[in-house]
Amino acid sequence: MTSASTAQSASAGRAGSEHAGSAGDATEESLRPPTPDGGGGVPAIVRRRLATVDARLDVNSWIATAVVVAIAAILRLVGLSYPKGKIFDEIYYARDGWGLVEKGVEWNFKDNGPSYVVHPPLGKWLIGLGEWAFGYSDAEHNISVPGHLMTTAPEFGWRFGAALAGIVSVLLLVRIGRRLFRSTTLGCAAGLLLALDGFHLVLSRTALLDIFLLLFVLASFGALVLDRDARRRRWSRALDAGLDPTAPGRAGRPAGGWRNWPWWRLAAGVLLGLACAVKWSALSFLPAFALLALLWEVGVRRSAGVRRPWRDALLDELPWLVLAGVLMAVAYVATWSGWLLTDDGYYRLAARYPNVPGLSDTPIIGALNNLWEYHKAAYGFHKQLDDPHKYQSWPWQWLLLGRPVAFHWSGEGACGAPSCASEILLLGTPLLWWSFLPALFGAAWIGLARRDWRAGAILLCVTAGLLPWFWFALDGRTMFSFYTAPALPFLVLAVVYVLGAIVTPATDGARAPAAREASADGEDEAAERRLVGGVIVGAYVLLVALCFAYFYPIFVGKVLPYAEWSARMWLDGRWI
Repeated sequence: MTSASTAQSASAGRAGSEHAGSAGDATEESLRPPTPDGGGGVPAIVRRRLATVDARLDVNSWIATAVVVAIAAILRLVGLSYPKGKIFDEIYYARDGWGLVEKGVEWNFKDNGPSYVVHPPLGKWLIGLGEWAFGYSDAEHNISVPGHLMTTAPEFGWRFGAALAGIVSVLLLVRIGRRLFRSTTLGCAAGLLLALDGFHLVLSRTALLDIFLLLFVLASFGALVLDRDARRRRWSRALDAGLDPTAPGRAGRPAGGWRNWPWWRLAAGVLLGLACAVKWSALSFLPAFALLALLWEVGVRRSAGVRRPWRDALLDELPWLVLAGVLMAVAYVATWSGWLLTDDGYYRLAARYPNVPGLSDTPIIGALNNLWEYHKAAYGFHKQLDDPHKYQSWPWQWLLLGRPVAFHWSGEGACGAPSCASEILLLGTPLLWWSFLPALFGAAWIGLARRDWRAGAILLCVTAGLLPWFWFALDGRTMFSFYTAPALPFLVLAVVYVLGAIVTPATDGARAPAAREASADGEDEAAERRLVGGVIVGAYVLLVALCFAYFYPIFVGKVLPYAEWSARMWLDGRWI
């Protein structure tokens, strides 16, 4: 039996189970072109299922990406040093960032000793690097240090890292969206919606940790998507070369060697480790990402015609998943290097904390043991965090914008009215956020109808980002709406997925041969649908932009007449 016939027979009856169709495929711009006929005799349906976005440079897509990223950069960098002083939790993280730069650990400058902190150091390191570059000032502790690159307002220094993380996350979402939906238009729509979201904007202009958490979680997912494409290209090349996927053992698999290692999957492990080094809540994405990697491996083997795709995927890929987990742990521990390589960290030396049981001063082992004890203490803090707070909220309120967080408020300033107001409110752009729940239901419905892996991946990541908080809510844990941050890009992708479905029906790859031989009337109907859908999508994005512009003053703390500020406080005062 030839490799072509075996692959075709193995593929029979599964048309659509792993098709490349998605909500945006009809606007596809750069699918990998099929190899010439005779290149292994791979059936067209198999080639279609293994198709990926072409990795070659597409100048137009990068120009469009640059425009979206430029919009995001302008919104996040202009006026970044306003308001003056530390707002909300910047009072902790800006100081911790400078402590890391100066001492290698978070430092209590008032008592001249290490600070007890309950979040890992990476996000604060990134804040500190901005302070190192542009300067840091703290009048309370008589600190004023010029920047190594240039000296600016100190607020710019401690907010720059967050702004850069916000800009890069928009860039990543554009490219991830393009690769998922095979459409530069839809990828740019995803990035633009994220750039015009008030929640993302406020986090990008404040020295908090959550924007860094969002960035590394999204980057890890993007690496997994690249891994999926790389593995499919590997199988496609092997089939073109005459591989028989039904052959036993290594004969039925593509060639090995270090060049064919799942480098992007290993990178995803490192990036997820860095996300955990910002906040431990990134751990909720670990089972989701591992499941995605495994399901995508099973999918590519099934598409190629492997007889036992589940068994082979488990045997071949579990070691790589374990290695990715090891790299994740190594990356996480590496971010604690300042604590490990100095003697100043909290709990670092047992001799300095004689009343703390379990600490040890044994070389190397003692340091790791003490780090573990520190983690246990921090976990205990989080577990008992149930003190009431004015701006606390519950997970079921977050997507409805039930209780946003006020980062800054002032009644001072000139506004040409008897009374003025200046506020920075962590509020998502209402029209966009109130689209999330309908989009999630729509993505689930369309994804099931089309058996589309993209919908499943998006919904799984949203679940990983939000569901654990519903569990913690049962214990009455104090929580805030900014815990939504790592799920935000996937919520935006859900909206764009549904927008793509409005523009086009399922792709030709998912339809029967007779349907692909449509009459001229059928082609005209499809073109008309794309036109109407494009108008709907364009109108939606425009309305989101107008909504964003209306609320922009309370995203950046612009001084407004009190009446204008009050007009933006919707939901019967729940936003005050």
